[in-house]
Amino acid sequence: MKYYLYNPLANNGIKSHIPEGTQLIDASKTDYPDFFAGLKEDDEVVLIGGDGTINYLINHIDASDLKNNVYLYGNGSGNDFLNDIDEKPGKEILLNPYLIDLPTATVNGKKYKYINNMSFGIDGYCCEEADRIKAKKPNKKINYTAIAIKGLLFAFKPRHAWIEVDGKEYEFDNCWLAPAMKGRYCGGGMMLAPGQDRHSGKLTVIVYMSKSKLKSLMNFPKIFEGKHVELTNMVKVIEGKKVYVRFSEPCAVQIDGETILNVREYRAEA
Repeated sequence: MKYYLYNPLANNGIKSHIPEGTQLIDASKTDYPDFFAGLKEDDEVVLIGGDGTINYLINHIDASDLKNNVYLYGNGSGNDFLNDIDEKPGKEILLNPYLIDLPTATVNGKKYKYINNMSFGIDGYCCEEADRIKAKKPNKKINYTAIAIKGLLFAFKPRHAWIEVDGKEYEFDNCWLAPAMKGRYCGGGMMLAPGQDRHSGKLTVIVYMSKSKLKSLMNFPKIFEGKHVELTNMVKVIEGKKVYVRFSEPCAVQIDGETILNVREYRAEA
């Protein structure tokens, strides 16, 4: 049997694509540990959604012990995971090879697994603002680029950052962003860590810093093509397995697009 897990609140239009002999299940009413424990060995599962859908799975079951094939039918708003593995939405992609040896992020005393990125700074601010817009206007399409521009010019204040990677300590003024990347992409299409390999066993920390708001804004579009890393006076790239980041003032973080508010520090480990 093939089972399709979908979010009824998402406008995914998947029902018309479900083949005969399969079962459509409301993911919001499903206990994941019980559901997967009750599957037969030859059953298959298709998750309908994007990065948040994968993140929900890996934080509710031990995905490394899955005995069934699990696929992603890409239908999310961001799809950073699909971008990173050079795939497109609208077809079933086998997830199992990507669900082993996942990194963890520890935020406010709680540990999370993630598939793409753990981001701290203006990216977290963008997710926070997007959540506010969705709460007021659920059907409104979110323009993350416009939110980022607003943050760079007015709303977000860069922080002083203390960063430690594999025991080596760094300190940066006017830090806008300091993620720990598992994949290359973040924020629905920004190639934040162009040199990152998700199979390397390491994370990449990208520090984006500048005292000038105008300079930060003018160079921000380079992130979409990964060319920002050429700005060595503004961008520091650090690779490692154990990451600690602390900001001078709290702000929001995002883990695979899920927002956590009022965070001053985080730890990530490959």
